Amino acid sequence: MTHDLAVDVRGLRKSFGDRTVLDGIDLAVPAGTVTALLGPNGAGKTTTVGILSTLLAADGGTARVAGHDVATEPQAVRAAIGVTGQVSAVDDLLTGVENLRLMASLHHLGRRAGRERVDALLAQFALVDAARRPVATWSGGMRRKLDLAMTLVGSPAVVFLDEPTTGLDPRSRRTLWGEVRALAAGGTTILLTTQYLEEADRLADRVVVIDGGHVVAAGTPAELKAAHHTGSLDDVFLRLTEPSTEPSTEPEPSTAPSDPSTRDVA
Repeated sequence: MTHDLAVDVRGLRKSFGDRTVLDGIDLAVPAGTVTALLGPNGAGKTTTVGILSTLLAADGGTARVAGHDVATEPQAVRAAIGVTGQVSAVDDLLTGVENLRLMASLHHLGRRAGRERVDALLAQFALVDAARRPVATWSGGMRRKLDLAMTLVGSPAVVFLDEPTTGLDPRSRRTLWGEVRALAAGGTTILLTTQYLEEADRLADRVVVIDGGHVVAAGTPAELKAAHHTGSLDDVFLRLTEPSTEPSTEPEPSTAPSDPSTRDVA
């Protein structure tokens, strides 16, 4: 195993009954980088995170996180990681401060150190003004930021973000992207699972595409875009025609017309 890798996965396999979810996954995440695990629902992304965070046992292969084997050193792995899942882990009945202080207690931070860490995270995520209100009154974007802040209470070296922006509006999604970039700039290693092409393009140093339990493509966003001859991982090109001034009873043509009124729009 290479010491420069924060996550090193070789031949990972996992089945549920007669359904194979991971069929020999290889994954390498260099320390201090952001890697996006991209794929559709059912591709195996969440199962991979579950194994790497010691919540699931693999059927085969090896996996090391922060230098520790997930099968034989689970406690050491848990001490080195933070996980933000698809479902928010915040308690709606507690305030933002109370949620964070509870997490600080679980990490065995002292009273003073815990309060300092909570105050720093509230400021970092711009949650100070809402901190003493019940989380049930917060917006979805604010709750998601609190969820990420709780993940960071223990200052993990490796953070797993499992589809962290699913269900967020575009503005909240971009705000969370900014927080992820700041984490990466500070040296935190991030493994991000996502279904959003733009998210992988904007955030990741490297993208690994999986489908049906297999790695089907891997590389930097630039490499993947070059391979598929497109300027962005999520570019869509439409060919539109000028609208007719009079209604037509003729059926739509099956191919685009070649007259001068046709224009290309990206």
